[in-house]
Amino acid sequence: MRLRVEFTTEPFDLDEAPQHALVAREIVQSAPLDSVDVGPFGNTAEGPADEVLAAVQVLLRDSLGAGATRISLQLNVLPGTDADTGTGTDAGTDTDAGTDTGRDADTGTDTGTGTLPGAGAAGSGT
Repeated sequence: MRLRVEFTTEPFDLDEAPQHALVAREIVQSAPLDSVDVGPFGNTAEGPADEVLAAVQVLLRDSLGAGATRISLQLNVLPGTDADTGTGTDAGTDTDAGTDTGRDADTGTDTGTGTLPGAGAAGSGT
């Protein structure tokens, strides 16, 4: 899976780039990513999911450490990539979305109702 990350760090300084912005840009520029675009009002980077996620982790930690008070971040799966090949045990799409197992999501016990939580009659608590 390939990802695109778009981010900005704040507070802004229109006269010169603040330290947290310089740190964030250095992180994405030095990461093993395929495409990096830095600018005064936002930055984007693309690459393999593992590399993008690793860069984002460092970016968040180090930018906050350098004085950022807010980081706006958006991650997108790039079109034409397989969402089920990411990291983790269920990094992709939900293959059973909308199906009901009749099991309580918190305890795993059989509810016997076959009704999705919150889909029961008003006031029924199911």
